Parts: sequence; structure tokens; C-alpha cells
Amino acid sequence: MKTSNQRLASIDAYRGFVMLLMMAEVLQLATVAEAKPASGLWQFLGFHQSHVAWVGCSLHDLIQPSFSFLVGVSLPFSVNHRKSRGDTDTRILIHIIKRALILIGLGIFLRSQYSTQTYFTFEDTLTQIGLGYAFLYLTFRANRVSQWAIFISIFVGYWTLFALYPLPTSPLIHHDLLGFAQHWNFNTNAAWAFDTYFLNLFPRAEPFTGNEGGYVTLSFIPTLATMMIGVYATQILQSRNLPLDNIKQLVKTGIILVFLSLIFHYLGICPIVKRIWTPSWVLLSGGICLILLALFYFIIDIKQHVKWAKMLTIIGTNSIAAYVIADALRPYTVKSVKIHFGDSFSQILGAAYQPLIFGSLILTIEILILWWMFRKKFFVKI
Repeated sequence: MKTSNQRLASIDAYRGFVMLLMMAEVLQLATVAEAKPASGLWQFLGFHQSHVAWVGCSLHDLIQPSFSFLVGVSLPFSVNHRKSRGDTDTRILIHIIKRALILIGLGIFLRSQYSTQTYFTFEDTLTQIGLGYAFLYLTFRANRVSQWAIFISIFVGYWTLFALYPLPTSPLIHHDLLGFAQHWNFNTNAAWAFDTYFLNLFPRAEPFTGNEGGYVTLSFIPTLATMMIGVYATQILQSRNLPLDNIKQLVKTGIILVFLSLIFHYLGICPIVKRIWTPSWVLLSGGICLILLALFYFIIDIKQHVKWAKMLTIIGTNSIAAYVIADALRPYTVKSVKIHFGDSFSQILGAAYQPLIFGSLILTIEILILWWMFRKKFFVKI
């Protein structure tokens, strides 16, 4: 049985799967789907490589919650490893705070690449994790009863914040939800109102009036709940139960969370909206993450079927590097591929598939870079 600070191969493979989904955006499957409107297969692939407009969930929407969930999964292993080296609680907390600040700073830096000045934004994956990371550590140190009390408080408190915020009196521009669920509509909700104040405290080229995708800073609060589900998953995996019993508990809990999210959604109590991280989204995405982790754990750590996941492990063990390569370095990769291969090569299967061929070349280069880093044992850590 694994000790409390031993790394689980399934965690790296799951993280690699998530990062591969993010990196694969360059394949532009949705663009191919637009060129193939009669193809059910391409419509399916295009949908699952795109974010839903507001309500619902696609595979692509599970990238950010999976990454956040895995931060929670990894935290107990990281803390136990540092304690085994003799680190005190104070040193660990200082390290946690430093890591949180670096994540926030890196997120702002990456989002400022195409801006003429620092673009202060806090809704992307890295900044959201950074804002909640120190709080996650503090909740991890609490006992199990306190952890559940905090989780429920986040769930109820965030729901109440939206439910009590007054509905707009003028007609809505983006009116997806009706009735009581209108409290969670696009850029007319409580978290949007907070951002119209908070984000305008920072230097901006133009006053902030709303995020074009509806994303909000306060999502870091329910994102903390998602990370707490990850901590809970590791507590199960580190228990003294038989591995198969742990898997059953992960799956059972995942199914319960998904079921509850659907009840809240279809009763109109709380809609499933990823962009503002509604409590129902916490339950839905958290439940799916638990089930996916159980699947990876069963196949890789219990059945020892590891060869097929080698590439996922390579990506997963260098997830920060993969994130930066896909975000910051991709424009240079794109430019290089255009220079050396040109448009003629990418049209070998016809104009409809040009984005796919071109994207495949870029994705291959990025994976080769990560493979080389793995071979050289060069890992980017925060």
C-alpha cells in the first residue's frame, strides 16, 4: 500500500489528461465542425472542445475544475512530504503563501501578454487557484467535521450572495435563465457587481464593465470548495481501507454529488453555470472529477496498466510548463510552423481540415518539448 507521501501515478496521468485537453485547443475541432455541419461526429467533437454558452457542461468545461480538484488531491501528499523532511507548520504555511502569490502573479502575467499595460484579472485558472490556495491549506489542517462545515458554508453562502442580489429592472441582454434562476444570469449577478467595483481599483485602459465571457473574480470561493473535494478524495485514498473499497467510495460520492447538482438545477434552485462557478457546478464537476480519479486510480495504480498513460504522465509531471507552453509560447510556435510548413502542407486533406492539420503540428511540437524536458529531468515547480 502507498504511504501518505508517496506519489500516485494515476494523479499525474489524470493531470496530464487535463493538460492535454487544454493544449489540444490548438486542433480547432469546433472550426472543423463549422465546415462540416452535416457530420454528427464533428458536431460532437466540436461541442466538447468548446465551452458551453452559459448553462450546462462540455468536456472542455471540465478542464479548470479538474485542474483545481487535482490541486486539492496533491496538497496532502505535498504537505506530508515536507513534514517528512522536517519542515515545521510555519515553514509549510510560508511556502503555501509564496506558491499562492506566484500563481496569482503568473496568471496576471500570462493574461497581460497582448495588453499595453498590466491587465489585472483574477478569473483564470491560475489566479483562481492562487486566491484560494492558502485557505485550502488552512481547511486541510482542520478536522473532518470542520472541513464539511466549511464546505457547506461556502456552498450556502455563495448561493445566498447571488439569491439576495436584486434582479435588473431593465431588459437583459443575455437572458438565458428565467424565474428565480435569473439571479445567476450573465453580467447581471452579484459577482459581476463586485467586479465592476473591485477591478476598477486597478489601473485599466478602459473602465471595467463586465467580462466578455461572464467570468468573475469571486469564483475563487466556490473553487476552494472544488479543491476541498480533491482533499477529501486523497483522504479516502490514504485510508486503511482496501483499494477497491476506496474506489467504490469515490464513485458513490461522485454519483451523489452529480445527482444533487441535477436536482438543484432542474428545480430552478441553482443552475449549473461553470463561468460563475455556481454551487450546482461545484457538485456536478466535483462529482465527475471523483469518478474520473477513481477510474485512473483503478486502471493505473491497482491494475498497473501504466504503459498507455506514459505520455499523459510526461505532461502531468510538468503541468506548469505545459500551461506556459500552451499559453505564452504558442504564438512563437505558430509563427515557426507557418514559416517552415506554410499553408500548402496544412491543406493536404482539404480546406475544411486545415485548422486540424496545422494544430496537430503545433501540438506535436509542444508534446516533444515536454518529452525532452522529462528525459532531461527538467521540471518546473512552484
